Amino acid sequence: MDYDTVDADSFGRSLRGIGLNLLVRDVATEVAFLEAVFEMTAFQPTADFAIMTYGDQVFQVHSDGTYAAHPLLGLLPENPPRGAGIEIHLYDTDPDDAVARAEALGATILAEPLDKPHGLREAYILDENGYAWVPSRAKG
Repeated sequence: MDYDTVDADSFGRSLRGIGLNLLVRDVATEVAFLEAVFEMTAFQPTADFAIMTYGDQVFQVHSDGTYAAHPLLGLLPENPPRGAGIEIHLYDTDPDDAVARAEALGATILAEPLDKPHGLREAYILDENGYAWVPSRAKG
């Protein structure tokens, strides 16, 4: 699928399995963060929406305004951060490299890279919307 040119109807019909859609205050800021820190790719980014890819995985980013008539919008907390309670693991991202890139942007590092007993080296990086991104790699 060509994410640069796909229309909304065709894109929606193509989705399968579990989907991830992040509601954010500012799409451009979130896209810039995801591209810079995790080397993701954005397709058709606008002020309200972007298709994001991470390897062969695809997900969506929507602005709060696109959910104006949606019942979920009224449930979004501003404090604590809206992303609290979810970890988004990125198993193909070196945590040491991601933390270095995140620190250069002034992002919040919740946990520095560490080898964990469950076989992964991982870190926790918080984006401005409160989502906890967890770059992870198998311990070497």
